[in-house]
Amino acid sequence: MTTFRIALAQLPYPATPATSIDDACRDIAQAAEDGAGLVCFPECYLPGYRGLGHNPPPSDPAFLTAAWARVAAAAASSRIAVILGTERFQDGALLATALVIQPDGTQDGFQDKVQLDPSEDDTYTPGHGRRVFQVGPLTFGIAICHEGWRYPETVRFAIRAGAHIVFHPHLHEAEPGSFVPSSFADPRNTFHEKALLCRAAENTCYVASVNYASPGAPTTSAVVNPDGTLLCHHPYAKAGLLLADLDLTQATGLLAARYRPV
Repeated sequence: MTTFRIALAQLPYPATPATSIDDACRDIAQAAEDGAGLVCFPECYLPGYRGLGHNPPPSDPAFLTAAWARVAAAAASSRIAVILGTERFQDGALLATALVIQPDGTQDGFQDKVQLDPSEDDTYTPGHGRRVFQVGPLTFGIAICHEGWRYPETVRFAIRAGAHIVFHPHLHEAEPGSFVPSSFADPRNTFHEKALLCRAAENTCYVASVNYASPGAPTTSAVVNPDGTLLCHHPYAKAGLLLADLDLTQATGLLAARYRPV
């Protein structure tokens, strides 16, 4: 059995962009102390997701470059890999993305958000292309928020390319009058958590979803087993790290490999 420990950082929406850097570095150190080999942060955590009532200050390439360098230094100091929800500029356009940082602090590249929610059309530009990443024995992909819930091919691509797990950073906050869950995939809740069970089962892979901590949040951070059962989840709306030990031999990708386009 090959085991790999991951951490999901369920954090409140940052008070300022500078706060997002400080809090990310703090949780990087804590995740490493807890024995994790990789820690994943929510969607656009640095400097904070733009939209759904959140309006962080305008970003700029110089700020982002300096912030990424500081997070990379924290990763290298703690010898842990990081998936940092962030944003970046490409040809002047702003993209929602995830930056992967290796345990030596090397910035390994980005997985941009390709499938935008319609509400994001005036804020972000869709990216292009998908890839997988490697940290030690773990191979993984990333599907950001709307992509993982509504577009099964974003997960299937990574598994067919050899991934054991797909990480799903997102922001999902309560709406007025919405159901407030206390148990994962409650039948009274929306489809979102149930979709994660399907993404894992239909591809024989792990899925790790990480949300912000917010009052009444309709989804929480969770890890789903390759058979579609729940491995673990974090208490709803509570800030903290969710740790999970993955048995990589269980993530065979069998059903993803058997997929044939219609």
